[in-house]
Amino acid sequence: MATTYPTYSTMVEFFYHWERETPNNTFLRQPSGKEWKELTFAEAGQEARKMATALKEMGLKQGDHIAIFSKNCYHWLLADIAIMMGGYVSVPLYASLPKHKLQEVMEISDSKAIFLGKLDDWGDRAQGIPEGVHMVRFPHYPGNAKVDVGMDWDELVAEHEPQQGSYAPDPDSLWTLMFTSGTTGTPKGVMHLHRTPAQILVDEQEDNWLGLGQTKKKKHFSFLPLNHVAERVAVESASIASGGSISFVENIDTFAQNIQDTQPSVIFAVPRIWTKFYLGVLEKMPQEKLDRLLKIPIVSGIVKKKLLKALGLSDAEVVATGAAITPAYLKTWYQKLGIHLIEAYGMTEVCGSIANSPMKDCPPESVGKSIPRGEVKIHPETGEILMKTPYMMTGYYKEPELTNKVLIDGWMHSGDRGSMDAQGYIRVTGRVKDVFKSSKGKFITPNPLEEVLAENDFVEQVCVAGLGCPQPLALVNLSEIGKKEDPKQVESSLHQSLTELNAKLANYEKVSTLVIDQELWSQENEMLTPTLKVRRGKLDETYMQKYVEWHESPSKIIWHK
Repeated sequence: MATTYPTYSTMVEFFYHWERETPNNTFLRQPSGKEWKELTFAEAGQEARKMATALKEMGLKQGDHIAIFSKNCYHWLLADIAIMMGGYVSVPLYASLPKHKLQEVMEISDSKAIFLGKLDDWGDRAQGIPEGVHMVRFPHYPGNAKVDVGMDWDELVAEHEPQQGSYAPDPDSLWTLMFTSGTTGTPKGVMHLHRTPAQILVDEQEDNWLGLGQTKKKKHFSFLPLNHVAERVAVESASIASGGSISFVENIDTFAQNIQDTQPSVIFAVPRIWTKFYLGVLEKMPQEKLDRLLKIPIVSGIVKKKLLKALGLSDAEVVATGAAITPAYLKTWYQKLGIHLIEAYGMTEVCGSIANSPMKDCPPESVGKSIPRGEVKIHPETGEILMKTPYMMTGYYKEPELTNKVLIDGWMHSGDRGSMDAQGYIRVTGRVKDVFKSSKGKFITPNPLEEVLAENDFVEQVCVAGLGCPQPLALVNLSEIGKKEDPKQVESSLHQSLTELNAKLANYEKVSTLVIDQELWSQENEMLTPTLKVRRGKLDETYMQKYVEWHESPSKIIWHK
C-alpha cells in the first residue's frame, strides 16, 4: 500500500517536512473559553526554533536531559519539538507529581533543565527541583496554578533568533526517558531511541494495522498525559507524522465542549473515560429506553448520530482504549452505537502496543492479536505474557540489573498473566503480582471478578481484595448514577450483582462482602495512578486491617465512610 506521508528516521524530520510543505496548515489548537488559539506548522516551527536557540545559549549540550512538567497544552508540544531540534533528550513527567516524587525523578533522570507549565497545583514543588537546573515557565494558563520561578517562555522566544537549518539527531541516539506510572516502588526511566517512534509510524502506515495514517481529516484530540507512551505515540507522534492537527482540553469542566468542538478523527482514552461517557449517556437515557430506540430502523440512525455528536465522536475513525484492560461489556455497548473500541495492549517498555483489536470480529474479552511486527507468547509455567518487538526499550536508565530482570533473551516479561487461543487472540487476566492468597491458602485472580461487578451501572471503580482474609472482598466507588439513587436500591442492585457473580465461582473464590467506599479514589489520595488505574497496594495499605471484620459482618453490603 502506498504511504500518504514520507518516510523519515526521526520524528523531528517529519515535522520539518510539514513545516516546509504545508506551512499554513493548522497544527496546534488550544481552547480558552469559546475561543481557540491556533498555530500553523510554520508558526510552531518558528517558536520551537527560537526556544532551541535559547536552550543552547543556556549552555546545554546535545544529549543533555530536559524535563517537561506540565499538563497537556500547545506549549508542551513546542517544548518537545525544541528539545528534538536541539538534539537533547526529553524527560516528560506526570503533572500530578508531588514535591518528593518530582525531586526523585529529576535526580534519577539527571535532567539539567525543566519546562514548568500548566499545573493544577504549584505550592512547594520548586523545592523538588535540584539546584543548578535551568527552569523555563510556560505562559500562565488561566484557571491553573501560577508558577513563580524560572525564565519566562515568551521573553526567551522574543529575545532569540530561530535556529537555522533542519538538524536531526542520530536515529540511534537517545530520544526520551519515559517514567512508568507504576503502582509501587521507585519510578523507572524507560529509554527509547529517536528511530523508534518514527519506525512505528512508518510501519503502521505500511501495514495499515490501526489506520492512523489513513484517516481522512487527521484531527487528533489530546487530553491523556502526554508523557504516557500511548498518547505520545498515537496522538503526538501520529499527528506529526501525518501532518495532522492536535486539539487540547482547557480543563475538566470544559472537556465535553472541547471534544464536541473538535469532533476528532483519532482519539485515545483509558477505560475509566469510556465508562464515564457510557454512564453519562445512561444518566440521561436509561438502558432499556436506549435499547428500544436502537431497534427501530430509522429512529436508531437518528439516535446514534445525536449521541455520537454529543460524545464528540461523529467524525471518529480510530477510537482506541488502553492503559488498563477494558471490560468486555463496555466494548459491546459502544458497538451498538457503531463505535469499535480498539484495545491497545502494551507497555512503556515496548513503546506502545504489542497487541491491538482493529478486527471487528475480535472477541470482546480479548485485547486482539499481536502487532504485525511483534510476537507474543505465554510462559508455560507462570502464564506470564512475554513480548518481543522491534520497538523495545534499550533498558531502564542507570538500572542494568532491573533491565536484565525483565528483558531476558530478547523477550520482555510483562508481569501480566494471560492466555492466547488457537486464532492468536490474546486475553489478559490480570497482573501476576495482583494474584493474592486467601487465608485458606487459595490463590485469587481479581480481574475477572472485577469485570463482572463493573457491569453494574451504579459502580464506577471496583477492586477485589482480601489478602490474608478467608474469602475475597470487593471495594467499590459509586458512579454518579449510583450516588443519586436511593441507597436501598443501590444495595439491592449490588447484592444481586454479587449473587450472580458468586453463582459462577468455586467456593474459595466467592466474594463474601461488597464494601462501598464513600471516599473518592483519586490521584490526590494515591488510590489511582496518573493513568487512572487502581493502586491495589494503596487500598491494601489503607484498609487491610478491616478486611476480616468486613468479611465476618452479617451484612453483604457495607457502606464505609
